[in-house]
Amino acid sequence: MGLAVGDKPEHMRIAIILGTRPEIIKMSPVIRECERRGLDFFILHTGQHYDFALDEVFFRDLDLPQPRYNLRIGSASHGMQTGRILIGIEEVLIQERPDVVLVQGDTNTVVAGALAAVKLHIPVGHVEAGLRSYDRQMPEEINRIVADHISDYLFAPTEKARGILLREGIPDEQISVTGNTIVDAVYQNLALAERERDILERLGLERGRYLLVTIHRQENVDYKERLDGILEGLRLVYESFRLPLLCPVHPRTRRRIREFGLQWPEGVRVIEPVGYLQFLLMERQARLVLTDSGGVQEEACILGVPCVTLRDNTERPETLEVGSNVLAGARSEVIVCRVGEMLDLTSGWPNPFGDGQAGKRIVDSVLGSEVVPWDMNRRTVASRGTWVME
Repeated sequence: MGLAVGDKPEHMRIAIILGTRPEIIKMSPVIRECERRGLDFFILHTGQHYDFALDEVFFRDLDLPQPRYNLRIGSASHGMQTGRILIGIEEVLIQERPDVVLVQGDTNTVVAGALAAVKLHIPVGHVEAGLRSYDRQMPEEINRIVADHISDYLFAPTEKARGILLREGIPDEQISVTGNTIVDAVYQNLALAERERDILERLGLERGRYLLVTIHRQENVDYKERLDGILEGLRLVYESFRLPLLCPVHPRTRRRIREFGLQWPEGVRVIEPVGYLQFLLMERQARLVLTDSGGVQEEACILGVPCVTLRDNTERPETLEVGSNVLAGARSEVIVCRVGEMLDLTSGWPNPFGDGQAGKRIVDSVLGSEVVPWDMNRRTVASRGTWVME
């Protein structure tokens, strides 16, 4: 079953495995490229964090084909969830017999999908390979390391990620520097998002006159002290700058605040989760973003919106290097200080993540075609939602 890396089949069946909102977004350019070329592919959705508002609705909003399979695994402990996903994916792969499996990122779906495929001798392509936070307390760090070291195709978003993979002993011929599919996704989906352009009016907000907040990561919301520090930081931010903070709340965060007996501070407007197109517009038009999401760090960088990351580390160091992002952790006094620094920032940093052609390069590589790496010396400059080639 499957093909050796480098084979150039006349006909190839591609399995695209995903399970969370960020994976849907970041795989959307690959899915669209497969559709454009009329390839034989199918989507397997594990439903890792199944919630219609956060997840399945994205296929409709992004004009993507519905998954052929939805395992609807749901939340569970890491071991139980990963095991259930592994079992479900294995059954589908045995039935469908794809020639290659593509996974994206660092979730339990990624590590389970890669394991299921490699044990069935199906080549695996890992999209967004080579990211490292060097914090093994993060389950995502373990997942991305395992996926990288059992994959056959490693699609590194940047030269920095490629260098990490090489230092870990992965052969250079297995690595392609493609750029990050998040750039493709932002470029492609902003046009779709125009149909949601009245979102700020409906929320009573003015462009550039609010801060956007997302909090969901386990290391923040599952620990009362850190979550309390972040909430206190948000209170100080509002008290200091008098800009409203808009927070589409993640179910996990809402649940933990209730369980810990904490309260949202004054100035934070909590709304239900929104679709990606709405969120993209809210992000594009915010004065600043506070987040613990890796994907949002990237999007803010691409959109020209300053970002304050509510973590002690990041696997997106490129955002720190170009100056679009700073780390604040979970200490309230640090958070308000970092926000003050970034509010004074003028956008115009170079976009380090690609030229919007990552999806094409990934599909070219899988099909055995020559892949032309993106020219990092000809990068786009992000400036409040517009891009100018250097």
